[in-house]
Amino acid sequence: MVVSLSVLYPADCCSKMLECGMVELDRQALRRRSVVLCKQMVVDELLIQSLQADNILTEAMADNIMAEQTAQKRSFRLLQLLPKRGPRAFSSFCAALRDTEQEHLCELLTQSPEKDGKETHLKRYEDSSFPLSTEEGIVAKRARTQESMECSLDADSPINTPVLASTRDFYLSHCQQSYRMNSLPRGFALVISNVTFDPCAAPDLDPRKGGEVDDEVLRKVFTELDYVVTVHRDLTAQGMRTCIENFCRRPDHRTMDSCVVCLLSHGVEGGVYGTDGQLLQLDWVFEAFDNAHCPLLQNKPKMFFIQACRGEEMDCGVEQLDGPVRTSSPSCEQRDAGREGQGDADSRQRGDMGRPRIKLPQRSDMICGYASLKGTAAMRNTKRGSWFIQELNTALRLHARDTHLADILVQVNGRIKEREGYAPGTAHHRCKEMSEFTSSLCKDLFLFPKYQ
Repeated sequence: MVVSLSVLYPADCCSKMLECGMVELDRQALRRRSVVLCKQMVVDELLIQSLQADNILTEAMADNIMAEQTAQKRSFRLLQLLPKRGPRAFSSFCAALRDTEQEHLCELLTQSPEKDGKETHLKRYEDSSFPLSTEEGIVAKRARTQESMECSLDADSPINTPVLASTRDFYLSHCQQSYRMNSLPRGFALVISNVTFDPCAAPDLDPRKGGEVDDEVLRKVFTELDYVVTVHRDLTAQGMRTCIENFCRRPDHRTMDSCVVCLLSHGVEGGVYGTDGQLLQLDWVFEAFDNAHCPLLQNKPKMFFIQACRGEEMDCGVEQLDGPVRTSSPSCEQRDAGREGQGDADSRQRGDMGRPRIKLPQRSDMICGYASLKGTAAMRNTKRGSWFIQELNTALRLHARDTHLADILVQVNGRIKEREGYAPGTAHHRCKEMSEFTSSLCKDLFLFPKYQ
């Protein structure tokens, strides 16, 4: 799509409007790169929020941009507005690109016109456009040097927009129908991140480049959400078991309202690998936190986030067809009415026989987010971390203030669905991923960040 921005400034504009508009050189740079920007730029809530914070966009403008149905239309709408938003708009736009990890587009905009030759453009596109995506179990072969793949985390780290705070009114209107969440801290968070594996014990498990970004992202976001976060790096399978057992036995869970467990490693369906190549079964992890084995967390929400492959199959995606999204299948679930009726009768019969101690299911009040579907690989960016953790971080920072966790994970699913790998010449080019979550929560789970 060719975008012409010159029509925004007809020759008969008054001098005052020109003074308030963008500097001519900056406007020319936007026009010159408009096609590339429309194709490559990601206009998301974080980029728009950055421009709003700098008073470049009004709330109405931001809403109009995000209302567009496609990424290219959002980019086009933004590029139409920027030249009208004053002499600071260009520098603020470049800063927003850097803040949202689109530094390659910022460099493209600030590149001098004399260097616009085809060879220079191609070299810049190849060398600095996107860190490649890779599976959690496979390292993509690429022509770049080790140094170019391992850029500074300060320059390429995920968004650190402060977690937005819940209001008093929101808390008071939702606290009755949701899990109790007002202890300070909210609870303990355990992050186990395996990045480097023993080359002798686990020769087939490559280093998880970008994994170190993920555990730092999780540490920061859950700290801001008022959790006491502990990060353990590079544990064997037995080391992970010991760490989890010690975490479960913490006596101070008694005074906390929840807990968080994040496991980041290579994996298969039902398990994640220790650095020694041995598997830690996820079912054992969930059992460690169930109502029998972790009584101090009974009736309290327990959150799990698993960043690992659940198989070797790569999701190459399918072409979307025109027409309705898809029809929903009729439910096959049937209610055992006789059994439910019998249970109700039993409870009525013992109504006057004293109240026995309330019994709980073996496992309840858990929610677990998975980076990928059963049997498929999870994708990880070698500089910015995994797709799933990136989107989880973003969603928690922007929406935890007024959205319960199950809906946040639905939002994460939607963002993951839109993502597509960019790694020309490798099997990961245009690859897809789909996250999912399971839940045995019995109430809404609001984190009520920063509300005391």
